[in-house]
Amino acid sequence: MADIELQLRQAIIDKCRWMNATGLNQGTSGNISARMGDTMLISPSATPYDQLTPMIATMPIDGEYGSWTGPLKPATEWRFHLDIMKARPDVGGIVHTHATYSTVQAIAHKEIPACHYMMAAFGGMNVRVAHYATFGTKELAEHVLKALENRTACLLANHGMIAAGTSLDKAMWLAVELETIARQYCLTLAIGGPVLLSEADINETVAAFGSYGVQDPPAKKVARA
Repeated sequence: MADIELQLRQAIIDKCRWMNATGLNQGTSGNISARMGDTMLISPSATPYDQLTPMIATMPIDGEYGSWTGPLKPATEWRFHLDIMKARPDVGGIVHTHATYSTVQAIAHKEIPACHYMMAAFGGMNVRVAHYATFGTKELAEHVLKALENRTACLLANHGMIAAGTSLDKAMWLAVELETIARQYCLTLAIGGPVLLSEADINETVAAFGSYGVQDPPAKKVARA
């Protein structure tokens, strides 16, 4: 196994443990995936994170749908992870959690509006709620793709949240930002509700984001003849 793949596998495990240690997730309810060439690495199903080793599941992105290799079967939510990777070549990492405040919004089927300038990180004026479907199903994956159109995050009705980034680090950063804004939004509802930002406000923030937050890796230079 190449060093870079081993490092990515370990990064998935480290982030699984970190999100539980910080309260971003609980138990084995969340899952994390990362793009590795033409494959997807994904945390396993129902395995305590402190028992994980780098030998986690590998799934082909464009090969036989649902096939996998590894000693541990992939998370039950592999379908939406894989379908996002297939539909969105810009996505390099995906974090799914049952973070408390994001899930509160998801249970209420209430999207998060432009209540904070950091909403610009998610690609628009809101974070949508994907329609409910049983966990692990193709139907849920289809709802997720719809909710993620032109977005980097969504809520899952009566379930949790998803953040999708250009890298694994970016996806985790987005997941933390989403839960932070969800908490802030929920708290403002107790004092009369938020004053929302305009589309112009959000667009200005998007323009200013070039050097803010977790940055995408620099593009590789191609030698010209």
